Amino acid sequence: MAGNQQTPKQSGSSGSNQGWAAVGYLISGIAVWGFVGWLVDRWLGWDGIATAIGCVLGAAGGIYLVVKRLGA
Repeated sequence: MAGNQQTPKQSGSSGSNQGWAAVGYLISGIAVWGFVGWLVDRWLGWDGIATAIGCVLGAAGGIYLVVKRLGA
């Protein structure tokens, strides 16, 4: 009965990998563009306006990447 051996299923790995990739895209987009906005704030002497704009743009870019790369 050597031919009846079953291999373990990896049903959750694909979905969890895609979920973690989506979270990574969102967090990295917010972090990178938020940091760029913070640098612009420091350079121009603003009070966090560019940081907020950078975080919003980073979130939008992260959502775009999630839809483009992981969307069906």
